[in-house]
Amino acid sequence: MLYMLDAVEATAAESVATIQAIKILLQQTKQRVRANYKFYSQDLINNLFNHPYTRVEFVQRELGVSRLTATRYLDAMAGDGVLDKIRIGRNNYYVNRPLFELLGRGAG
Repeated sequence: MLYMLDAVEATAAESVATIQAIKILLQQTKQRVRANYKFYSQDLINNLFNHPYTRVEFVQRELGVSRLTATRYLDAMAGDGVLDKIRIGRNNYYVNRPLFELLGRGAG
């Protein structure tokens, strides 16, 4: 029975550490985007952290901007290394690589 409590304690500690790391990453990304882009918004930052990737359609819908504007925002951040732009078929995916890697570490 004690081993189960140890397992729960270890899992909780890992979860807290992951959440704290995400919080730090979110703040760093927020500062970077705010400092380097006129199009900074909290909604954009939220979009980048809701999932480890986003698409033009997601930004367009969540920020209420045109497709061209959403593409411009994401391409600018991909060009500067904030996001990785990956083309699969006819779709572009913009991956928040640090978040993706952070979440991947927790799965191992």
